[in-house]
Amino acid sequence: MLYVLEDPELPLHNNPAELAARTMVQQRNISYATQILERTQAWDTFISLVATTRKLGISFFEYIYDGIYEVGNIPSLGTIFREKSVLNPFSRSWMPQ
Repeated sequence: MLYVLEDPELPLHNNPAELAARTMVQQRNISYATQILERTQAWDTFISLVATTRKLGISFFEYIYDGIYEVGNIPSLGTIFREKSVLNPFSRSWMPQ
């Protein structure tokens, strides 16, 4: 908790991470999990993509459609992360030394 005094931009809680994990656990319980490792990995990937696109304000279905049919309307998630990080830069405490 004392890290917040040095870096005030740090959140005081991890609720977004907890909520994302809770969503995955709820889906697993509802569907009685998967029986094959590859399906579990695919499930985790898609749940993660849903959460990421939601946080970025992108439609998950449009993102998947754009990727499958190579439409090119939506840039890669890495590009979107870089663009958004320019809008919300961290303080000096996060800069490499």
